[in-house]
Amino acid sequence: MRMPLRWLAEYADVAPGTTGADVAAALVSVGIEEEDLHGGDITGPLVVGKVLDFVEEPQKNGKTIRWCTVDVGENGQMLTEGKHQEIVCGALNFEVGDLVVVVLPGATLPGGFHISARKTYGHVSNGMICAEDEIGLGSDHEGIIVLSRLLGAEAAAGLKPGDDAIALLGLGEETIEANVTPDRGYCFSVRGLAREYWHAQG
Repeated sequence: MRMPLRWLAEYADVAPGTTGADVAAALVSVGIEEEDLHGGDITGPLVVGKVLDFVEEPQKNGKTIRWCTVDVGENGQMLTEGKHQEIVCGALNFEVGDLVVVVLPGATLPGGFHISARKTYGHVSNGMICAEDEIGLGSDHEGIIVLSRLLGAEAAAGLKPGDDAIALLGLGEETIEANVTPDRGYCFSVRGLAREYWHAQG
């Protein structure tokens, strides 16, 4: 069961400066096992990008990569070189016109993974089009995130290239993941976990 700190604060008093680790420790004190902590560890820029075009290039190793041009708004290469972002991507599950999540050079992803422009497959890739697992949103690595599929077409229609994807996807806040045992099924809700946290606070 996952619970963002913001959701917890809707049900229980959470003191200013309380961290996900603090909340997890409090839950452990009342018998709720911490599974993991998520979020709050990405530093931007992580933005919405629109795929403008790509060229598929088969490689000697049998893999096909896409050499992509992506509109990331007034960020990245648009600021430094006056052109859209050029990115190498190994995923094939997106099309021209799709809105995707792009991490730009200078950002840091979960696990302290620093992003920089680097040469790969004969091109300089200026960032990366992201899969769920690369940004801590889930465990899927079968392809990159296509925002119309993740959020729904109506919600994605209001997005534009360059929008902050950290805020959009709630990645700036910490989320507690608790391991709920069958005898405490009421903790499969934010209200149930908040009740246990409240008890832990006396």
